[in-house]
Amino acid sequence: MMTTRTAGMPGSSRRVVLAATAAALALGLTGACGGEGAPGKDGSPKAQATATGPATDPAAAGKPSQEPTPRPGLTGIGASDGRVLGQGELDRAVLATGDVSGFTAEPMAGPPPRGEIAEKAECRPLTAVINGRPEPVAKAVAYRQLVGPEERGPAVSEFLSAHGEQGATALLSRLRTAVTACAEGFTATGGDGPSTYTGVKPLPPVKAGDDALAYQVTGDFEGEPVPLVFHLVRVGGTVATFYTANFEDGRTPNLPPALLTAQVTKLG
Repeated sequence: MMTTRTAGMPGSSRRVVLAATAAALALGLTGACGGEGAPGKDGSPKAQATATGPATDPAAAGKPSQEPTPRPGLTGIGASDGRVLGQGELDRAVLATGDVSGFTAEPMAGPPPRGEIAEKAECRPLTAVINGRPEPVAKAVAYRQLVGPEERGPAVSEFLSAHGEQGATALLSRLRTAVTACAEGFTATGGDGPSTYTGVKPLPPVKAGDDALAYQVTGDFEGEPVPLVFHLVRVGGTVATFYTANFEDGRTPNLPPALLTAQVTKLG
């Protein structure tokens, strides 16, 4: 299990340590649940600056509740016909700042070529997504980090991948099988060190696109649960994968449905 050190903060609280560890959210938890290296090294995507956790109730903080909403007037790129989108089309279709109220979007570099692999073959579709490289291998991928108001909950990583309809359908099918087969957890190697995932469970998906899937993989950080939540939605041959995590208290983090519905609209 890796130890994350925060410069200039000896004896810092668990919250500060986990805030530093939250850097692993940027596309791969590779190493955050095991290993000896710091998260986000060796060219991993841009890390977020703060710890992730479940959404805070704005009413409890004396603030009016305002759910994120898609920007009016979003139009689709025509992905619903099942064709394989090119890189330029993905870059135009992926969520941008202002597409969902209160959220900004920043480009992220792709993940490093070396990721972790589940020791059980049936669980490898799950580690492929954790690595930011869903299988079947995409023809093109666009990576973004989506950050909303702090009170709305954690930052979200998104990758939009072009497979063609057959490959995109296979991607979700393999993941559904893996969620069931790996419910009791699995181990993985090949990242910064061995990782332990203690359980996998389905979550209610957002009803959007041609198909949708949501699930949670629970990692282990020095004996503490780290819920990783994934929401995927398919439009024709393109799959949008949204990923968030909670490094603070073990509760399942919320992911705003408006992100998925806006992305489906932009794919069209």
